[in-house]
Amino acid sequence: MNLVIGLILILSLTAIFLFFRSAEILSVAKKRISDSFEDGNNNFNALSGVIFLVISFVGIIWYSYDQFDNYFLPMASEHAPEIEVLFWVTTAITFTVFILTQIVMFYFGYKYRFNKSRKAYFYPENHKLEIIWTVIPAIVLVGLIGWGLVKWNKIMGPPPKDAEVIEVVGYQFAWASRYPGPDNELGNSNYKLIDVDNIVGIDFSDSSSLDDFMPREIYIPKGKPVVFKIRARDVIHSVYLPYMRSQMNAVPGMPTQMWFVPSKTTEEMRAETGNENFNYEIVCNKICGRAHFSMKHTVVVVEEWEYIKWKNSQKSWIEKNPDYYSNFVKNNSTDVAVLNN
Repeated sequence: MNLVIGLILILSLTAIFLFFRSAEILSVAKKRISDSFEDGNNNFNALSGVIFLVISFVGIIWYSYDQFDNYFLPMASEHAPEIEVLFWVTTAITFTVFILTQIVMFYFGYKYRFNKSRKAYFYPENHKLEIIWTVIPAIVLVGLIGWGLVKWNKIMGPPPKDAEVIEVVGYQFAWASRYPGPDNELGNSNYKLIDVDNIVGIDFSDSSSLDDFMPREIYIPKGKPVVFKIRARDVIHSVYLPYMRSQMNAVPGMPTQMWFVPSKTTEEMRAETGNENFNYEIVCNKICGRAHFSMKHTVVVVEEWEYIKWKNSQKSWIEKNPDYYSNFVKNNSTDVAVLNN
């Protein structure tokens, strides 16, 4: 036993010695390389940085020009113009700061490239500069964040009482929607009830669920508040309506919501864009898996009278799936008995 401990101690000391010895050899090698480093290499690296900066700016300008129309999508909700102004003011400020800092960074890299005959100037502190570059960005950021918070609270706050309520559920890799029926109350759901048929887990022991319906497309009325009650079955998704300038994450186990007022029907947008095949879509704005690209769901905006007519023509989920409901009643007789009483 003592022999083993002795061998371990000797090997440990040997390893430590070799480690420090290799570090010493490496430092000597680095010093020799540094001493032999020529100014030409520094000039090349510094100039390459400036060329990279110019090429990057040219690429940004070209891409912005080529995609200019996509930067200004038509707006189709009442709050969209406010969001658009906030977005472009924020973009202008941050982009200007980005351009200036990159120019300064690469310029300093070129101007102060390595030179054996030049000695670095010792500049330990400058309180005035530190105050300037701390206070000014702080004021700008507080202003932008405060402005954004006001808009956020307005858009994401409590919706009007007369808003249309629609449940939107994301799952890999599709969307499902559910509407309240004539009682105008969305029934409860339970993730334990999710299966191949009941894809959103409708809880039929809640009487409000009995008239709920699930259409293939989401219909919403122009000029009336619409609330999306959002859930996710598996991973984080994101309900994104680019033309409405609206977005909210769909998080498993944490219901979220957003509301907006559509301002243009699908037909009006088709006329405005000159695209007779145009459709509003919900797209997933989170990379949620291999088929993330396929998570699209058509949203149809119609006049309010058309929406009422469409809604009244819909059949409840139970009417379309009577066998499923019969089995549910059979397997949950106690809950249904309580419901009927």
